[in-house]
Amino acid sequence: MGNWKAIFPILLSLVIAVAGSFLAYQWIQKKTAPKEMVRVESDAVPVAVAAIDIPWGTKLTPEMLKKNPYLKESLPNGYFSDVALLKDRVTVSPLKPGDPVVEHRLAPVDIKTGGVSAVLSTGKRAVAVKGDKVIGISGLINPGNRVDVLVTMQDPETEKKLDKTKIVLENILVLATGTQIQKNEKGEPAPVDVYALEVTPEESEKLALAAAQGKLQFALRNQLDFENILTRGTTISQTLASLMLNAPQAPEPKPVKIEKKAERRSTWAPRRAVTVEMIRGTEMTKNTSSLK
Repeated sequence: MGNWKAIFPILLSLVIAVAGSFLAYQWIQKKTAPKEMVRVESDAVPVAVAAIDIPWGTKLTPEMLKKNPYLKESLPNGYFSDVALLKDRVTVSPLKPGDPVVEHRLAPVDIKTGGVSAVLSTGKRAVAVKGDKVIGISGLINPGNRVDVLVTMQDPETEKKLDKTKIVLENILVLATGTQIQKNEKGEPAPVDVYALEVTPEESEKLALAAAQGKLQFALRNQLDFENILTRGTTISQTLASLMLNAPQAPEPKPVKIEKKAERRSTWAPRRAVTVEMIRGTEMTKNTSSLK
């Protein structure tokens, strides 16, 4: 009985400590627990987007696409919710992963064949020209860029037929770039870069003539630069004269006013001889005298 009296206060204190700790823990949990969040459900609309990089002129397949939820307030114009409706449609602009596939980025429904012909504008033609890494600016010219076309060829209007470089086409759209294997002068296979440009029929004639008779060079343009600049072209002598150090020139002489002096007449003048003939009957006499 004596041992029980000694143990009872200890057990009671332990029970009180455990109960107090439990109550304190519950109180702390209630104070620190996050408030219940009110979930606002919004109707999301599935939109077909690109799952991979899709170049322009590509015929779409279901594997290239996926669906992403869009809020009704942020739906893009011309969107598609059904991926099956996009099968065999052809893109006319490149798509990055996550970009929505909308109607203005697609060719008309009647066009079922991909490639350059699907992205050609009405009234335009695609003309391919050979080039190299220099013309293509070391690979910086890609489909979708715009370039100016320069040509270096002989000017037939000059007597000496000097070479002249001139911009012949401006703001030309690059449709495609590629590489073909052709034989070089030694008969060895060598890569040749090919560039397909979108031009009008008149521009295609100029481009074909420039490629056949001269040497082409491309100048890459800013995508937002649509200004056309007319140039006269340049020859070898004009190019060499650019930024030339001019030799020091002597100062131009000042104009000097020359006054004409009045002519002085001589007081002496040579006398003129006068001959007078007199006829009397059959006789004639002459008399010579001088006049002052």
